[in-house]
Amino acid sequence: MVMSAQPTWIDAYGQRHPRAEVSARIVSLVPSITELLFALDLGAQVVGRTGFCIHPRGRLRDVPKLGGTKDVDFETLAGLAPSHVMVNIDENTRETYARLRELVPQVIVTHPNTPEDNLELFALLGGIFDREQEAAALGAAFRAALDGLRGSASGLPAQRVLYLIWREPWMTVAPVTYIANMLKLVNWHTVPATPRVRYPSLSADELCALAPDLCLLSSEPYPFRDKHIAELQTLLPPATPVRLIDGEMVSWYGSRAILGLTYLASYATQLRAV
Repeated sequence: MVMSAQPTWIDAYGQRHPRAEVSARIVSLVPSITELLFALDLGAQVVGRTGFCIHPRGRLRDVPKLGGTKDVDFETLAGLAPSHVMVNIDENTRETYARLRELVPQVIVTHPNTPEDNLELFALLGGIFDREQEAAALGAAFRAALDGLRGSASGLPAQRVLYLIWREPWMTVAPVTYIANMLKLVNWHTVPATPRVRYPSLSADELCALAPDLCLLSSEPYPFRDKHIAELQTLLPPATPVRLIDGEMVSWYGSRAILGLTYLASYATQLRAV
């Protein structure tokens, strides 16, 4: 008699993960993944999170905080005895991953780089944690939102966009990042076009030299506000539009990406009308 192999799911590091037990205890060190776990009806199994994991609001009050994405409290984490920890290549360090491998049976690595990668993310977590039905529902909602955005963005002119995520130093995003690929859906192309790193730092002179068609100031991770619009207008060429944008809606993958697609469609339409 030939026994069939147990199904496994492959994460962003190429690691195979078997189906989790129903008693799985999950720690998430990625804010957007924390929200996704709740959307997959796994909230009762989330036993730890970072201080930046704030969604879904009102449902995380009793979930212990374990520091930040890059300064994890490993002692407290180990005391929670998780069976699985969720990490992300951009948000967590290699050192964090290596330490977690010593403490936790399953460390699931994620790395969405395009909006469409959300479909693989839904399937990965839905498969591991026996939530295929919930994952399929999220996938259907995502596809509908993506089709809606593409329809509304059809014919939008191409623009060179400077998307800032940090101040002192000024930092932006490379075209290969998830944020940049979200913006491409409305024909916005991030500058600089060929940076050497995923999140390049720029001097004031370099900002000006880029001469973007539009400058967007993200609400996170740096909390840009109205006062920063005036500051950027003194650094960029005259008449360059500078606008605030909801960073969660553009940079958070997972379940929030569905809302993000709808938000981006509306946001781009409103800017075009100005």
